Parts: sequence; C-alpha cells; structure tokens
Amino acid sequence: MAKSKTINIQGTEITIFRGDIDDYISLTDIARHKDVSNTDTIIQNWLRNRNTIELLGFWEQMYNVNFKPLEFEGFRKQAGLNSFVLTPKRWIESTNAIGIISKSGRYGGTFAHKDIAFEFASWISIEFKLYIIKEFQRLKDDENDRLKLSWNLNRTLSKLNYRIHTDAIKETIIPENISKGQIQQIYASEADVLNMALFNKTARQWSDENPTLNGNIRDHATIEQLLVLANIESMNAEFIRMELPQGERLLKLNQIAITQLKSLVMNANTNLLK
Repeated sequence: MAKSKTINIQGTEITIFRGDIDDYISLTDIARHKDVSNTDTIIQNWLRNRNTIELLGFWEQMYNVNFKPLEFEGFRKQAGLNSFVLTPKRWIESTNAIGIISKSGRYGGTFAHKDIAFEFASWISIEFKLYIIKEFQRLKDDENDRLKLSWNLNRTLSKLNYRIHTDAIKETIIPENISKGQIQQIYASEADVLNMALFNKTARQWSDENPTLNGNIRDHATIEQLLVLANIESMNAEFIRMELPQGERLLKLNQIAITQLKSLVMNANTNLLK
C-alpha cells in the first residue's frame, strides 16, 4: 500500500492513501464511527443495498475499462433480497472492480475511492460525511500548498544555476563583436542542450505540441525534473569551461539526467518534498 495519511473526525482516525488513480479512504475506519466491533458487518449491510450496487457499478463503468458489466447486472438483480450477501472481496473478484480495495494484515481493511467512500459515509451519517469532506479538503489544500512551495523553491534554484550556465557560455563560447540576435541564438541553443538532455525535446517542439498551455517547458516540469535540471545546468557550465563539444556534452548530460531521475523517482525521501 502507498504511504498513508490520516484525518481525525470526531475522535475517529480515518486512513487515506494514494491509489493508482486517486485517493482511497478506509471504509473500515468510517464504519468504526457507527460500531467499533462490527465494521465488516456494517460494510456488508451497505453492500446489500440496491442503491449501493448501482453506485458501484455505474462508477466502475465510468472509470474501469476492465469492469465486468454482466456480473454487475447479476448482483443488481439480487440486491435487496433477504438471501443476498455481498462482501467487498466477492464484489472485487467477480466484477474486476477497482473502486473498492480489500487489504489484509495489520494495516488492512476495506478502502474505497473517495467518490464511493463519501457515499458510504453519508449512509453512516450525513453530518459525519460533511466533516469528512471538510477535513479531506483541508488535507488536500495543505498538500497543494507544500507542493507549490517546493516547486517554487526548485524553480528558483534552477534559475540561479542557469545564471552560472549563461556566464559559462558568455566566457567560453560567445566570440567578440557579434550581434545581440546572434548571442540570443547561442544562449537558446545551449538552453536546448539542457532541454534535450532532460525532456528529450527542444523548447520550440514542446511549444508546438502544447499550444494551449501557458509558460514554457520548464514551467510545467515536475519537482524531480527541476532538481535534475539544476544539477545538469551546473555540470554543463563546467563542461563548457572544459571546452567539450556540444554533442559530447549532450550525451553526457542525458546519461546523467536519466540516472538522477531514476534515483529520485525511486527514492522515498523525495516524497518529503511533496
């Protein structure tokens, strides 16, 4: 399971984790608000409801291309009958559902996509649902604020290192007595060395591919990419002072960018920036 977070609603700790498509919230924790010792029964009673089956089925049809609609229709016809029993595991295995996840072990339980979890919370208590939505939104706002701060810090670092990069170009590459236009062409060419090494495309190629987006290729970079960009800017400045040919520098920087990005993506400590 991905790294989880919790929110506290009226004394009940509710676990949230980032799934493959979005945030998932613990139905088991929500059920504890109603009855601490019978969470599985509460969830199964909710699943027996025809409205619940329709909610789950329609959600899966919207977001899950591998969902099995025939099995869904079978459950839909049985829903509400006294003999009908449905567990999260049976629903998942029968329909290939992704909206609900069943986990075993110490940190296990039943989790559901936030759309579904909010509906379950509403079935438990309308008031409780409203508090969950409020705290969930507060959590997401905090995450977005931290992400924005981290992104801005790394964008600033990248800009500072780019000054080192342009100084190296000015000292080593630009000859005397050329026009401002020619100077800008040299700067742009060296900037695209970094773009090609990291993004595998020039600034012009990115702009042509994204005509509706504001800003440039670097304004839409991830935190990991900005960290690597700051590093390869400094390295390219040194390579320029060493008078390495542009093609050789590009190959070296591309290899460095690939290696560093792999390390950052796989390193759990990078998530502290998010």
